Amino acid sequence: MTDLQVRRVRFDFSRDDVPFNWQPERPAFGMLCNLISLFAPGFEKFIVDGTREAIPLMRRPEDVEEATAYLRQEAQHSAAHMSHVRALSRRWPGLQDTMQQVIDSFDHLTATKPLAWRLAYPAVVEATFTPYFKVFLDHEDKLFRPGDERVASLFIWHFVEEIEHRSSALLVYNAVHDSYPYRLKTIGGVVKHISEILSIIATGFQEHVPPCDGGQFGRLIPNGLSFNAFRDSLKATRELCSPGQGTYAGVPRREVLEMITGLVRSQSPGHDPKYENLPPFAGRWLKKYDENPKVAARWYTLGANAIH
Repeated sequence: MTDLQVRRVRFDFSRDDVPFNWQPERPAFGMLCNLISLFAPGFEKFIVDGTREAIPLMRRPEDVEEATAYLRQEAQHSAAHMSHVRALSRRWPGLQDTMQQVIDSFDHLTATKPLAWRLAYPAVVEATFTPYFKVFLDHEDKLFRPGDERVASLFIWHFVEEIEHRSSALLVYNAVHDSYPYRLKTIGGVVKHISEILSIIATGFQEHVPPCDGGQFGRLIPNGLSFNAFRDSLKATRELCSPGQGTYAGVPRREVLEMITGLVRSQSPGHDPKYENLPPFAGRWLKKYDENPKVAARWYTLGANAIH
């Protein structure tokens, strides 16, 4: 029986006051999360479409059960991030078009790539999430707490659930294709596609959000995965952020190195995210949610005692 739980959380993005720079103390982290909100609907739809196609090919009932819960969680993530983007788009309408470009790019992959490749893509990407998101959740007091509570609560919920289903994408891939060499071969194409998505979103941020509303912070997102893009992003960070405003400012170097090691290890043969070192915060969040599901949408108002 799968341990995954489908949590239907309704975040309050009904008002027009949702800020673009929702974490002014760390705008680089805020922009990273904004990027994820525009990336998620297309990516999660891509996962759901592929997983639905894969389920009839699975032989073991327990794999079908896990895959079904996994796609239902991902569908909830997509809906929540779309509500965040809709709130931003009410003030900056061009962001809706930016999100649609991302969705169209993933839909093109669904229409043109074989199922094995489409299952390998999330298996490659989601294997990186636990070491990556662990740093964020281990330092949630610096990264999330000072920002807009609605947006912070959305990303805390999403990152915790990504850690909860950390092995699901690999399980789905292995249940249908189960070839490490093939999965390894897809990494180049995955990186190329993510580079294209970064360019779409970075351009959209700068084109559609004026500087007075924080649009200049869109420069903190690399316009792709090229050397020049990272160079320009670092230059923007030096120009726009003080030394204490970087995403990893205050994070011990040892933890950053552990994260990098974990990202490399995530693509190694035989690696199973199931055995990753998990952030204690995720366990506390899950326990608090079981006690009172309302904490998910307003974590710092209703669940503050769970973080001490």
